[in-house]
Amino acid sequence: MKLSRAILIPGVLLVYLAAMSAVGWNNLKAGHLTPMEYYGVIVLTLVIIVLLHFAIKRRERLRARRRDEITDTKQNHIE
Repeated sequence: MKLSRAILIPGVLLVYLAAMSAVGWNNLKAGHLTPMEYYGVIVLTLVIIVLLHFAIKRRERLRARRRDEITDTKQNHIE
């Protein structure tokens, strides 16, 4: 089973975000970051990852539609 890019890339970025959040947790507890900075960056990153998912999904859908149009055109010329 092949994972689509719309799932794979955001999934990898979510794992990276989780790792960076764990690293940043120590800075939050030490007082180097305010809760607004820490959680704000996490929320902003999640929004960007979700938008990326939908952008990639749209691109895949348009690419598939274009591929179908090309194959239909070739089929019509063959007949």
